[in-house]
Amino acid sequence: MVDAKADAEIDEPGPQPPEPGQMAPGSGGGRPPRRVPIRPIIEWALVILVALLVAITVRTFVIGTYYIPSCSMSPTLHIGDRIVVDKLSYHLHPVHRGDIVVFSRPPALTDDSIPDLVKRVIGLPGETISSGPDGEVLIDGKPIAQPWLTASARAEPGIAIRKQKIPAGEYFVMGDNRGASEDSRYFGPIEGSSIVGHAILRFWPLSRIGTVSVKAGPSPGC
Repeated sequence: MVDAKADAEIDEPGPQPPEPGQMAPGSGGGRPPRRVPIRPIIEWALVILVALLVAITVRTFVIGTYYIPSCSMSPTLHIGDRIVVDKLSYHLHPVHRGDIVVFSRPPALTDDSIPDLVKRVIGLPGETISSGPDGEVLIDGKPIAQPWLTASARAEPGIAIRKQKIPAGEYFVMGDNRGASEDSRYFGPIEGSSIVGHAILRFWPLSRIGTVSVKAGPSPGC
């Protein structure tokens, strides 16, 4: 019986070596898990963050886009036009007569739904402005050229300009569609500090893309 027991212990199969191509039991069952590369993810996150910061900075301090809701600047700007405004322009040079500017709503306008307005600069600081007998604009008693006005705008100049001296640091602004524009004739000259920037480009609709320094095509009417 002792010999039989010994034989049984000898004949009992023990751990077998792994087959070729197989892992030994308890070895994890395969290759170690692959690590996800972290550095490229961090680099892309930084690139996206910098791009967002640049976009916000540009939009806040360099350029802005605005929508035209009224026909007060027709035919230079039509209802529905979209324009690009250069916000740095007047940090580099002074405001010029004839510039189209976007400015914050004057205190005299109580409509809170209008945060910004767009008009053309007509009178500069220190000048005396008034209307002539035929509705022309007089600066220091002399009529000025206004190539941006249409024949209909000249024929219907709207209310007259009260003779006044424009204070230092302020500007007299008017719409190109004189008979349908609520401008400095109503709310007075605007503070230079209220000017957001210089309107330089119309980018929508595509059929009218171009600069906005002069009138662009016939007026569609109000």
